[in-house]
Amino acid sequence: MTPLIAAAVLLAAVTHASWNAIAHGIKDQLIAFTLVGGGGALCALALLPFAALPHAGAWPYLLSSVLLHLVYQFLLMRSFRLGDFGQVYPVARGIAPLAVTVLAAVFVHERPDAWQTAGVLVASAGLAGVALWGMRGRRPNWPALGAAVGTGLSIAAYTVVDGVGVRGSGTSLGYICWLLILQGVVIPVLALALRRGELLPALRPVAARGLLGGALSLTAYGLVLWAQTRADLAPVAALRETSIIAGAAIATVFFKERFGRPRLVAAAVVVGGIGLMLHTS
Repeated sequence: MTPLIAAAVLLAAVTHASWNAIAHGIKDQLIAFTLVGGGGALCALALLPFAALPHAGAWPYLLSSVLLHLVYQFLLMRSFRLGDFGQVYPVARGIAPLAVTVLAAVFVHERPDAWQTAGVLVASAGLAGVALWGMRGRRPNWPALGAAVGTGLSIAAYTVVDGVGVRGSGTSLGYICWLLILQGVVIPVLALALRRGELLPALRPVAARGLLGGALSLTAYGLVLWAQTRADLAPVAALRETSIIAGAAIATVFFKERFGRPRLVAAAVVVGGIGLMLHTS
């Protein structure tokens, strides 16, 4: 985990929180994810001539990841529809780093050293603090929280699958392009089947925002996949989920949710965890 890799993943965290905020800000979640998925697929198609074809051994992982990403998107749509951004987004992202640490140890035999383990635990504690602050003073919205937890587990699953797949693909760019193309057409096709003549009128008012979200989605996950070819999965996952801090800031500025001192403390804890993960670099 070098400073360059860390910077790339932190940039991915900000862009990821941004496209999630765009998706949440569009009230019709089917329309939002149609545009984000379609926009990501269009960007990937534009980059495809410049990308090598992934090696044959990577395709089972890539196709499995497409299915896991679709599960993730449907659960994320449900959590956004049922709950507030400042509540469900931190929960969905906050449980992923520890789950990735366990899955990577079991299936990829990556066991982080003492400093990385401490960094993941400290950063996860800070992320949990942000998530709990997002639920302060409210009665738990159990359906929304259940969808958010399911979203977090699906994140952990596709993170490990993609970590293995992209390393064997020979091309980070080719892997992300095919991933977004294959997954990106599913929700638009579903929306077309469900809405038919009503789809285009619903898309027009929010098309620019949604397509921007798709471009940010490609950028965010492309940076993460590149980082996964150069560092262990657990610290990359923990760094990526600092998107929670960016999400909390976005929720404060655009959705008028208070940031508060507890979130500042939690953010400082996350920064301390990042410092521990970078100790051995």
